[in-house]
Amino acid sequence: MIGRKEEIKRIKALLNSNKSEFLAVTGRRRVGKTFLIDTLLREYYCFSMTGIQKGNTSVQLTNFAIKLSEYDGSYDPKTPKNWQMAFLQLKAFLKNLPTNKKQIIFIDELPWTYTARSGFIQLLAHFWNDYLSKESHFILVICGSATSWITKKIINDPGGLHNRVTEKIHLHPFTLSETNEFLISKGLRMTSQELTKTYMALGGIPFYLDGIKKGETFASAIERLCFMPNGLLRNEYNNLYQALFSNAELHQAIIAVLAKHHGGITRQQILKELKTTNTGSFQRAIEELLLSDFIMEHNTHGRKKKGLLYRVSDEYSIFYHRFIKPNLKYTPGIWQQLSQSQSYKIWSGFAFETLCLKHVKKIKSSLGISAVYTEVSALRVIDDKENIGFQIDLIIDRKDDAINLCEIKFHSTVFSIQKDYYQKLLEKRQRFLDYTNTQKQVFLTLITNHGVQKNAYANEIVEAEVTLNDLL
Repeated sequence: MIGRKEEIKRIKALLNSNKSEFLAVTGRRRVGKTFLIDTLLREYYCFSMTGIQKGNTSVQLTNFAIKLSEYDGSYDPKTPKNWQMAFLQLKAFLKNLPTNKKQIIFIDELPWTYTARSGFIQLLAHFWNDYLSKESHFILVICGSATSWITKKIINDPGGLHNRVTEKIHLHPFTLSETNEFLISKGLRMTSQELTKTYMALGGIPFYLDGIKKGETFASAIERLCFMPNGLLRNEYNNLYQALFSNAELHQAIIAVLAKHHGGITRQQILKELKTTNTGSFQRAIEELLLSDFIMEHNTHGRKKKGLLYRVSDEYSIFYHRFIKPNLKYTPGIWQQLSQSQSYKIWSGFAFETLCLKHVKKIKSSLGISAVYTEVSALRVIDDKENIGFQIDLIIDRKDDAINLCEIKFHSTVFSIQKDYYQKLLEKRQRFLDYTNTQKQVFLTLITNHGVQKNAYANEIVEAEVTLNDLL
């Protein structure tokens, strides 16, 4: 098991509990939810089933009956008429199990099990409230990639399941260091630069990373997985969104808009480009994308809600829109050609910026301010009559009366500060001081993949530095 230390600790605590527990595990598709649960809890399963995508109530009930017949050893499925009878059958089976150890009831892809007007949620709530919760030896585990659905229907249910979930785990993609550990466990040893390029294209998604073969370079793996006609990830994009969201066309449209604006844009700007006035559906889609780790929101410095910027945080989705979608007609060697283009250079700069935003804890640790309360934001000032435009990638505003202004640079070699860039940095810092009127001490901080070359300009202007090795 790579990473997941906190999640493992919390699940093991449930096994040692003196009461029945209700665990909900959510997270993006392909992130490893079922693997985590199976690895830690399979030996305790007394019943498990996986919902069938787009199956009607009859299909789900038949699936339930088949799984129950496997666990009771009869292999003679008796399909119940409805979920009330299904849970009655399950209760009759559970009552004959030993009570001196935890018994796990696991329902995977719960949102697929639910169908309209089937009464499934209400009867699941009754099953928990009337039976499981009154015993001490059960753990009911539910799981699903449709994070927003589970959050709304189960975790925040105002009815019978209100406050019934006793443990919630949201599984995030691997960090850069966890990705490195995962690839090493597969016998893949990449340089830190190759690893970073891989992460910027595929993110920390175990299923995607598992597709890389031993002995492959980053370039050959990306070509095979993303561009070849039978590539694992060539057609993943539509399948991914359609499996997660109802009316996924709006979610995909939002992602398509944000993919063109790597630095992030406001809610109003997204609506304008979508040319929609249906703000209700739009807001629901935004919330669902946030909960599912496809987009992130961050503050504009000095502003709260009205200054929120949205940007795509799912690396594969950005990579798809930038490179895969425009190049569906495969030509051998296409990725080698694309990776030499100006489009690649632009993408890599923004992709590294997104990577850094996901690893702010590591950046703070490298700066020696892990214990300091901070607020993270960005700032983009547009040219107008009052201000000269400027942009700052990452601002770490600290409670110890200091601010780190972070410049994020992804270069093929060690980054060298020359006179013209030195002057730009001086001007940017001064514009920030003038614009914010801050009285805090401001430290100009460079975050780079290869480090900053030591010269007179760097010595003068760079007050703190973070490198790729710090993020690893």
